[in-house]
Amino acid sequence: MSMAIASSIIAIGMGFLVLFIRMKAQKKPVSAKKIILPPIFMSSGALMFFVPMFRVTIWELLEALIVGMIFSILLIKTSRFEIRDNDIYLKRSKAFAFILIGLLLIRIAAKLILSSSIDIGALSGMFWILAFGMIVPWRIAMYLQYRKLEAKLKGPITPNTTLN
Repeated sequence: MSMAIASSIIAIGMGFLVLFIRMKAQKKPVSAKKIILPPIFMSSGALMFFVPMFRVTIWELLEALIVGMIFSILLIKTSRFEIRDNDIYLKRSKAFAFILIGLLLIRIAAKLILSSSIDIGALSGMFWILAFGMIVPWRIAMYLQYRKLEAKLKGPITPNTTLN
């Protein structure tokens, strides 16, 4: 149980770090790279599954993935872009902070409850899968939305338009 509490404290710290970074990022233009890189960087966490204590069953994998994808819907709904000063920016969303904190609290409560019945290593693996299953659909949706606005910003391509 103490490992679950310690990892929950770390999760809270990371959650507030994400919230801080997101709020700060809204002041700068978005790029495709800024949208795509976080899930790529996070994917290195899959290396944990080489260690036997973190391995999960197929059912645990599916459960975590499905819950992550359901959670991603809330993030997708609160992430919108806008064109400002001929650049693309992430719109401020008051709901995003509350949703992120709510998801974090649900995750912590689930971890504390499940830690009594699921080994802490497998539980850690499941919560990484949940987070990855949440961030990938969210970032894909953001990227598709970004590309639409980028095309709108650049305007239609005519025979006289040069491509860089």
